[in-house]
Amino acid sequence: MEFNTIQDIIRHEAEAVLNIPISDSYEKAVTLIHHHVHELGGKIIMSGMGKAGQIAINMSTTFSSTGSPAVFLHPAEAQHGDLGVVQPNDIMILISNSGKTREIVELVALARNLYTNIPIIVITGNPVSQLADVADIVLSTGNPKEVCILGLTPTTSTTVMTVIGDVLVVTLMKKIGFTSAEYAKRHHGGYLGNVSRKQAGV
Repeated sequence: MEFNTIQDIIRHEAEAVLNIPISDSYEKAVTLIHHHVHELGGKIIMSGMGKAGQIAINMSTTFSSTGSPAVFLHPAEAQHGDLGVVQPNDIMILISNSGKTREIVELVALARNLYTNIPIIVITGNPVSQLADVADIVLSTGNPKEVCILGLTPTTSTTVMTVIGDVLVVTLMKKIGFTSAEYAKRHHGGYLGNVSRKQAGV
């Protein structure tokens, strides 16, 4: 498939988002996150390697700013002591397009050696992969073709990963009744801080 114009690229990305497989796995994922974070007092542990890791970082900061504590755990650094950030009531969201990323597969083994029953949500383009097999919940990206002219660089895949993250964040915000006043407490500085305080009347 060739993308000859800017419109072709944008159209392909938009179609990939519209074709994200939707199932009750999203509701189950949000319910599980809510239980561990907002009922048990745990946090979300996000992880991914490479470009997927960058998406995981973005998701963790977005979760945190909207009322659901989250941290990014680098899968390689986890093997050198950073695994200690994981606590008993936490939940993990792992991102891997192939579902085979060695560092992420190893992270699952390490985390479950520490806490056997830690729940794991996997976002992947390969729902029959090694990671999918060990996950409690799998959210498929639909495995879209990358717009990269080589078909290699994570482009369209990271776009849909970001959207899946937004779906989880916004759905969880609705579930916990997150308000502008609560947003303002977590986002004091900058334009968004000013806007949230005005909306909250504080």
